[in-house]
Amino acid sequence: MSRKQLDDLGVSAFCESMAMMVQSGIMTDEAISLLQSESREGGILEQGLSGMKTMTEQGATLADAMESAEIFPDFAVKMIRVGESSGRLENVLFRLSHYYAGQKTLSEKLRGAVTYPAAMLVLIIAVLSVMLAIVLPAFRGVYDRLTGSLAASSYAYIRWAGVFCTVALILMALLALALVVGLLLWKSGKRAPVLAVLEKFPRIRAILETNALYRFTSALGTYLASGEMQDEAVQASIPLCGSEKLEEKLRSLSARMEEGHSFAQAAYDEELFEPVYGRMLLAGERSGGLEDVLARLTQLLEEDGAHQVDRLVEIVSPALSGILMVTVALTLISVMLPLIGMMNSIG
Repeated sequence: MSRKQLDDLGVSAFCESMAMMVQSGIMTDEAISLLQSESREGGILEQGLSGMKTMTEQGATLADAMESAEIFPDFAVKMIRVGESSGRLENVLFRLSHYYAGQKTLSEKLRGAVTYPAAMLVLIIAVLSVMLAIVLPAFRGVYDRLTGSLAASSYAYIRWAGVFCTVALILMALLALALVVGLLLWKSGKRAPVLAVLEKFPRIRAILETNALYRFTSALGTYLASGEMQDEAVQASIPLCGSEKLEEKLRSLSARMEEGHSFAQAAYDEELFEPVYGRMLLAGERSGGLEDVLARLTQLLEEDGAHQVDRLVEIVSPALSGILMVTVALTLISVMLPLIGMMNSIG
């Protein structure tokens, strides 16, 4: 039975630690032994390192030991295997560290973008439920003791307030239900219908496109750092982007490369990146610094994606807060107006 895998942050930390020790000239088995002595007892990494140490001491490669431990993603194992065979292990380990650190940052940003609106929805539903179950019936009880035209008009106010709260509660409950269903589908791996709905919103579609391009670019840079050829690296990176729309464009780009175009030229022709980024790639490829340009481009895409998520939260959060305040304010005004009328008539 497979063990529980390390999360992105754990993989990033492992790769960075191994990279620094490899850079210092420490042998693989000794490096793993040092990591084992520093890891938390009983943790996932400590359990995996125990078996890895035995294998590397017997002459196994780092990739074989990681595969046997069953706690590392297949992508990381594959990259390290290629890096070992090409003699670029140190470079690959550093790239993998950046890659998984970026994935962790991205996932936390997206989780935060969902958590706050979800909490606001729960708060709105709770407030509306209290208004319908306690506040409005309390005022209705007060007006039940009154007679005459004032009481009749009061019931009209109460009725409209109840209708308003009920409609708002139903809408918020449906929105919360859609959010729960979407999260369940996402976690179960059935992401296509969720993405189809999300892509109907321009701002969310822009975030998804930027993040998909970031994942592709990051994976491509890691493949190239391992010594893979450009065409093979592009082909291997396509499934990692997580977007069918982008995959279609990337397959077209790959077809251009099969015709003899370089990656940078094919990407520029297919308008994969914004023109300024496309020219950066062309200049980097012609000067022999494509990997460095890809690393910089990956960083820019990560920052752009995070900024877009922040802007979306800045729009959604005030909107939900506004709905809550408007709903409560209109309801309270509706039930307080008759009391104001009574106080004026008494005075």
